[in-house]
Amino acid sequence: MSRGAPLVGAALNALARPAPGLAGRAAYTLFCRPLRRGKVLPGERAAHERAVTEEVVVAGRRVRVYRWGDGTRPVLMLHGWQSRASRYAGFVPRLEALGLTGLAFDAPGHGDSEGSGTTVVEYGAIMRLLQERYGVFHTVLAHSFGATGAFLALRGGLRAERLVTVAAVADFGHFPDAFARILGLGPGLAEDLRFRIEHRLFPEVEDPWAEFDATRRPEGIGVRMRIIHDVDDEMVPVSQAHALKSAYGDRAELVLTRGLGHRKVLGAAAVLDSAMDFIAPDAAAPPF
Repeated sequence: MSRGAPLVGAALNALARPAPGLAGRAAYTLFCRPLRRGKVLPGERAAHERAVTEEVVVAGRRVRVYRWGDGTRPVLMLHGWQSRASRYAGFVPRLEALGLTGLAFDAPGHGDSEGSGTTVVEYGAIMRLLQERYGVFHTVLAHSFGATGAFLALRGGLRAERLVTVAAVADFGHFPDAFARILGLGPGLAEDLRFRIEHRLFPEVEDPWAEFDATRRPEGIGVRMRIIHDVDDEMVPVSQAHALKSAYGDRAELVLTRGLGHRKVLGAAAVLDSAMDFIAPDAAAPPF
């Protein structure tokens, strides 16, 4: 979210007094659409440019897919909101050294894919298309919003041997609540946003807050997982990581870091080392 978020929120709150419906629609539109498309950073350029690219089509929109390797033993890497696949550039040489294939995509409305935004349901649809093409994933590695999509897809039958999450959200309601908090939206607008998400964004889902909760039916996800979270994450509180650990028990390892925050955590050496230690094919399996 940009530094101008409080100004945007103040304008929406002012508009809500004479025109609550208009303010509600504007807030909902902002919530559904990334405010910007992440650019490929200089340190990511080399890995980004040597990826083999292809496309899949979801909901009529072309989605850019990136592959580093021949497709065997794929590790699927899922980016977060307002991010892109190139943020995983630091993982690419390490995966290649292990004989694993790095696989990633720019979600709709992100990076080089079409569209103006995406949903957790579309993340799952893309993951299933890639599973049909590449088979069982050796690992799913997911950051923030991408982790929400990973939990939902795995509970729905996506097959993977391991899961690594970074800055994952357990409670789906955190997303609109955090959005409202960052913008400083009044209670009426915040409630209106949740209503619109329920009835416009996911009209076919009876209760999206329960359906998309990452801790829902933990018995439905049997993979080993490592939950990495920075205690100084300014976007997703560490309590979300503890909730995931509590839900998945001995299947999950919780690794906490400090001083990394939310957005740059994927490039941190401590996170790279911890994730790759778990992803390595000869990693010892914990008992559960």
